Amino acid sequence: MPKPPRSLSVGISDRVITAWCMYDWANSPFATTLMSALFPPFFRSLVINAGLPVRDATAFWAYTAAAALLIGAVISPLLGAVSDFTGGKKRYLGIFAGIGIVATAAFIFIGDDTWSLASLLYMIAAIGFSGSIVFYESLLPHITTKETIDAVSSRGYAIGYLGGGTLLAINVLWVSHPEWFGMPDIGFALRASFLSVAIWWAIFSIPFFARVPEPRANAKRRSGPDRAVLLEGFSRLARTFGEVRKYRQLSVFLVAFWVYSDGIGTIIRMATAYGDEIGIGITDMMLALVITQFVAVPFTFLFSRHAGRFGAKRSILLTLAIYAGVSFSAFFMKTALHFYVLALVVGTVQGGAGALSRSLYGSMVPKSRSAEFFGFFSLSAKFAGIVGPLVFGLVSQVTGQSRFSILSVIIFFIAGAIVLTRVDVDEGVRVAREADRDEESAEIAAISPRIPA
Repeated sequence: MPKPPRSLSVGISDRVITAWCMYDWANSPFATTLMSALFPPFFRSLVINAGLPVRDATAFWAYTAAAALLIGAVISPLLGAVSDFTGGKKRYLGIFAGIGIVATAAFIFIGDDTWSLASLLYMIAAIGFSGSIVFYESLLPHITTKETIDAVSSRGYAIGYLGGGTLLAINVLWVSHPEWFGMPDIGFALRASFLSVAIWWAIFSIPFFARVPEPRANAKRRSGPDRAVLLEGFSRLARTFGEVRKYRQLSVFLVAFWVYSDGIGTIIRMATAYGDEIGIGITDMMLALVITQFVAVPFTFLFSRHAGRFGAKRSILLTLAIYAGVSFSAFFMKTALHFYVLALVVGTVQGGAGALSRSLYGSMVPKSRSAEFFGFFSLSAKFAGIVGPLVFGLVSQVTGQSRFSILSVIIFFIAGAIVLTRVDVDEGVRVAREADRDEESAEIAAISPRIPA
């Protein structure tokens, strides 16, 4: 895998950047093995085993995913505001990662028909996962420059795809041939796979905590009165809602991201549930997703190069056009071969869309308020992600099948692309850098001794 140059960012070693990227390696199996590959069809089987109508199984999974996103959306901006004010981004990341890891490990206690317990544990684990991502991504502007942010973000995504794909490949073997590993049945292999996600997440997070430096807290916090952290978080959140209009280009991008990420998230969360409903076997779907993970690695770097030549915005627009084609084609999907082909195509754009969206946003964010603004970034993704699964579930229940649900996702890609074309990236970067300079001037004034007259 190609490495970015050693001098990715002034004062930041390649070891630090690699350690930051390792958290992508650590948490990605939650998104691959659990969220995308194994848990949706597993959850459908729990609903069916409980005696509920088969047509409700896919819809109930969609509602569970939407509920987890809603809770995460409510808390994300508050988390960012609090950590910018108090510092301790790594500490907060550790708390939420711990919640996600423990809840994921508890999946081994799910019975064959306890779908409500499974729904609750998934929501808790997903909140831990998404909460930790807020603080993880908020550190990106602190370890990069304008020139290197695309490369570092893409490297993190690529390493994440390798990590998620590696564990998923192992889990495929467990589920398809449990007897090879001394496992009694597929049910045991599924629960063992969920537990492996928690163990993987915990172990490979260690380099991040050991090597990535903690950025300074906001200067106003260090020199200001000792106020209640929670109240300050709400206060800063309210101010951010009022001030976000100053960053017009950033706001327009957030709207675009809100729309098109809803489509991407819906595909990720509903693909295997949809495939299971139309009769594609779980082993075929898992193998197809393994292909997606490993194809995503080189194409993430290719899109990073494309962005270097044509700009991140144009590269994202290209990924959205391909995603729209995938949604249209999925309406006609009937066989495992079709699923493999579409998974391959998704792999070519998934990493590029995510990495470049993150870096494009980060380039227009003031570094002094990175966690707070990345909280809004996460908020946009989560509130957006609520709509897609809800629409998917409702259409599935009304029509009795999910084919029209998958077709409706195209709307999100078209609308998001239209809004994205209106973003002036250069203007957004200029405004963010001016805000940083103003913050630095205020900090110098706050700590400089007064000169007597």
